[in-house]
Amino acid sequence: MGEWAGELVGPDVWETCRELIPAGSVFAFLAEHREALFPGSMFADMYPSKNGRPSMPPQILAATVVLQSLHGLSDFDTVQELRCDLRWKAACGLGLNDTAFDPSLLAYFRRRLQRSGDPNRLFTKVKEVVAATGVLKGKHRRALDSTVLDDAVATQDTVTQLIAAIRRVIRDVPGGERTAARWCTAHDYTDPGKPRIAWNDEQARATLVDALVTDALNLLGRLPERQLDEKAADAVGLLALVAGQDVEVADGSDGRNGRWRIARGTVYDRVVSTVDAEARHIHKNRTRHQDGFRAHGAFEPETGLLTEVELTAGSGADNHEAAVAEVLLADESEDLTVLGDTAYGTGDLRETLEADGHTLVIKPPPLKPAVPGGFTGDDFHVDTAKGEVTCPAGHTKALGRPDANGARTAQFKKLCTHCPLREQCTRSKTGRAFQVHAHYDRLKAARQQAADPNWQAEYRRWRPPVERAMAWLVARGNRRVPYRGVLKNNTWLHNRAAALNLRRLINLGLTHTGHTWTITLATT
Repeated sequence: MGEWAGELVGPDVWETCRELIPAGSVFAFLAEHREALFPGSMFADMYPSKNGRPSMPPQILAATVVLQSLHGLSDFDTVQELRCDLRWKAACGLGLNDTAFDPSLLAYFRRRLQRSGDPNRLFTKVKEVVAATGVLKGKHRRALDSTVLDDAVATQDTVTQLIAAIRRVIRDVPGGERTAARWCTAHDYTDPGKPRIAWNDEQARATLVDALVTDALNLLGRLPERQLDEKAADAVGLLALVAGQDVEVADGSDGRNGRWRIARGTVYDRVVSTVDAEARHIHKNRTRHQDGFRAHGAFEPETGLLTEVELTAGSGADNHEAAVAEVLLADESEDLTVLGDTAYGTGDLRETLEADGHTLVIKPPPLKPAVPGGFTGDDFHVDTAKGEVTCPAGHTKALGRPDANGARTAQFKKLCTHCPLREQCTRSKTGRAFQVHAHYDRLKAARQQAADPNWQAEYRRWRPPVERAMAWLVARGNRRVPYRGVLKNNTWLHNRAAALNLRRLINLGLTHTGHTWTITLATT
């Protein structure tokens, strides 16, 4: 990678207008320490050719991306700030008369980041600064949380998805256009609009869905057999997915005569848009439903720093909070006190974290009685060593064999027939079946621990600050992700976290001595 040897366009803003740049701001800090924070060498692998140089130094682009992530701006608005705002010019090292660059250069820089060996290097660099200052030394708490981020595309109904997926196959798959011209008759797929039907007519809608699914299956089944490139294979796979996720065999059909209808119910892990096939419908709780992705974070509550973040799809076992928690804590080298809500209270995560030497202040999931106001699981005496369960009435039954998840069940059944406590225990006509979780002893110990006043004081003191960190992440319009797909938005989330951490470090007194990074507390 060649070095930039150009001259500033106009006077140096930082030298001539320093008093106009707010002291202690991210702008002033980048103006003074940009080269130390983002040296050109940290981007050398992104520009492997030795011929020529980047059109704009990566140090300037990195500083621009940090400010863009901090303020939640589009590429166009970011470049406008670089052209018109003295603070931005000073922070990024541009001259007073510099018109900056075309907004597409930011997309080009992000693409190079995403394709490099370390797409999150800006966040990694800020983590190195944190480590150099020693600000986390002795800070052994990490609070975990997640939040839902809205996707950047519109949610599509079944008809729209089917038509869009068929169009994509026609456009991207060799032979798709010729096959569709012969076998796809439900709609004119060159027409950008929706089919012209009476949308308030239920029978007309049902007929359209049946015809569109038939078109999709005809297209999939009659495409020429050949090796497909990645783009074409993705188009075929997406069509196969949307053609099956929302439909079922129509009434009176045996499944072989090609009659279909909209399914009653929603399939698990449903694709909500063909424009972003990785966005998902997410239930954060019973009343809050969103389409998008899930952002996860680990937070040090005393300093207010995000120690790790991760963006995942919104559904799936691998994207559950408890599964991602292991990723968030993977780089921690010391024993920690880990705080989290009930989403992190699974037995598997507890077992893993305890094996790593961490202390858990994780809220256990509440027990729900089978009958409102009746007995909970803790009213039963479970001896996992003997494999026995004793109910509140004093009846004892042996536990059965473990199922696929390691859980075992005690079948009380007939013992419940004349039991005087039945109304408080079960509504089942056949009697109570009591299931014992694979981590029953660990989860019961966690519930007992959570009843301790000292545990509750620790949780209430140090767990809530992570909610503030999640609020910082989504502030300034950043609840909605700017890009499509997990990979691009994961890089964006890390850049956002890097900018927030840098701002926090500056507020704590971050400075560079010429050799290392230190925290210099303000004096009064």
